[in-house]
Amino acid sequence: MKKIIITIIAIVILVCIVVGMIFIQKSNNNKSDLKTIQVNEVTRSVFYAPQYVAISKGFFKDHGIEIELTTGQGADAVMTAVLSNQCDIGFAGPEASIYVYNEGKEDYTQVFAQLTKKDGSFLISRKQTDNFSWQDLKGKTVIPGRKGGVPYMTLEYVLRKNGIDPKKDLVLDDSIKFDLMAGAFASGNADYVTLFEPTASLTQNQKKGYIVASVGKEAGEIPYTAYFAKKSYITNNKDTIQGFTDAIYQGQQWVKDHSSKEIAEQIQSFFPDTDIDLLTTVIQNYKDIDAWNDTPILKEEAFNRLQEVMSMAGELKNKVPYDKIINNSFAEKSVNK
Repeated sequence: MKKIIITIIAIVILVCIVVGMIFIQKSNNNKSDLKTIQVNEVTRSVFYAPQYVAISKGFFKDHGIEIELTTGQGADAVMTAVLSNQCDIGFAGPEASIYVYNEGKEDYTQVFAQLTKKDGSFLISRKQTDNFSWQDLKGKTVIPGRKGGVPYMTLEYVLRKNGIDPKKDLVLDDSIKFDLMAGAFASGNADYVTLFEPTASLTQNQKKGYIVASVGKEAGEIPYTAYFAKKSYITNNKDTIQGFTDAIYQGQQWVKDHSSKEIAEQIQSFFPDTDIDLLTTVIQNYKDIDAWNDTPILKEEAFNRLQEVMSMAGELKNKVPYDKIINNSFAEKSVNK
């Protein structure tokens, strides 16, 4: 009897070992089936919630992609990473691709998926006010980000729209790097600063400044942030680009169909220093201004408006043909599946 019991125990242990080895092998095989894609985002912001949802919900993995996400802290840095093959896909304003095309590079970048359709920054005032007017900026100093970047140019567009000359009526201090803007403002520099979320709401919660306006709401629709890669990469990795775009579209639809609280819970791991209630408020701020594209398609009308904004800012002498740097073929397939 004792020998039978020992034999049964040995068999059970052996079965457990075999099952465990099969499970480990299967897990390893699943991991090896995923293609790692290096993505460099312009900054870490709740403004890009659909992207983080696509990662956390496993939409990329469903398409055989493992995302390795890094933050470039500025469109210039992102574009440099893409052109030097430090990453596969860049995520920044489409203006970066326009600049590169006009430089005459043979293997220039093409935009294949749009994520946001409005400026995601908020104007922060040093003083609290219940009756803000854009005219309040006259004679003041504003920290707007890098000259030539979409945030800077969109703010200029809004100023002109409100009858303010960006070159004469106020000072736009572009000497401060993007990731240092909030700190510089908190230290006493300038009267106003433009900040993305969650930094804008954190600044207000700490009573270091007060949100007085949404730049995006005032400016209207513009292709603000999008995904791009070198032409050669897109040509040689069509299935990967398609899968990537499919995942982004799924993220956009999920954000569209879910509440701010549900989105906050899904992306909280990307913002560990921001509590869930603040994160929910921030997401609702972006929902209120209709910041996110419902699809990855970048429309020609929006692209032309972007180039008009760039021209008005004096940053674009030669406009680029829409079909040269915008490749909607992947986005259209994603939407029409």
